[in-house]
Amino acid sequence: MKKILLSAGLAVLMTSSAMAETIGASIARFDDNGLTIMRNGMTAHIDTLSGVDLQMEDAQDDVARQLDQINNFIAAGVDAIIVNAVDTNATEAMSAAAAAAGVPLVYVNRQPINLDTMPDGQAFVASNEIESGTLEAFQICRNLRAAGKSGGATGYLMNGQLSNQAAVQRSKDVHDVIGMDMCNFMTLIDEQTANWSRDEAQDLMTNWMSSGEPFDFVIANNDEMAIGAIQAMKAAGMDMAEIEVGGVDATPDALVAMAAGDLDVTVFQDLAGQGAGSIDTALALARGESVDKTVFIPFILVTPENAAEFQ
Repeated sequence: MKKILLSAGLAVLMTSSAMAETIGASIARFDDNGLTIMRNGMTAHIDTLSGVDLQMEDAQDDVARQLDQINNFIAAGVDAIIVNAVDTNATEAMSAAAAAAGVPLVYVNRQPINLDTMPDGQAFVASNEIESGTLEAFQICRNLRAAGKSGGATGYLMNGQLSNQAAVQRSKDVHDVIGMDMCNFMTLIDEQTANWSRDEAQDLMTNWMSSGEPFDFVIANNDEMAIGAIQAMKAAGMDMAEIEVGGVDATPDALVAMAAGDLDVTVFQDLAGQGAGSIDTALALARGESVDKTVFIPFILVTPENAAEFQ
């Protein structure tokens, strides 16, 4: 009898082990505040699921390292892979590796260059970047008009990493808004990349201010760069009430800057929702379920009037 009970117990354990699912996730970089929110969304969601394990790796902004991580996940026999791409122009090789091994793959947050040609069993979870830069730039335009500057306003545009589709699209959004009849009074003095970085943005803003040329606005592709620009302007003794500053992500630090009257506009990107959505999509693909190739989670405009809703 004891032998039978032991065998039955072992069978249950073996069945449970066989049913366990493992997801491998390669994240572009761990030292990014926005991506940290996304990662926390992933781990928080995993904690609510039974029998699902998450193995997360830091690609450290290295394309070769990220491809190695994907190949290692495949070799380890994971059920699905999630990728937050270091370089969105380098995703074809990642898709090919996963497809050849028959492992489902989900891109999250950053749009792969091969979105339209991804193999079956692959998907993209993010927010539509056409909304992000458009909402940001149009609100800056409205604020400038309300401040009586529709006769002419000049400013700067800070780009994220130009290897990243989100940076390219957000900057295009800004140019498109400035091209509208309602906002064509806005003129860019210069635009340069600060690589999503607060420190690089602070240095860039300091360099721009050294020219002594007056300006009315600063539009950044993300909140980290907007905060860096604010730090540079405040260090120079500028009155932040006179300058319109916008970012994207509605990070906790950005909301603090907005409450202080320094940041005028941001756009909520549900990074935690993207993380959780990527987990659900990866599991659905691993279980053979049908999913949309693209899963968009909406952006939401954030201003001082509704900022409390996002704290």
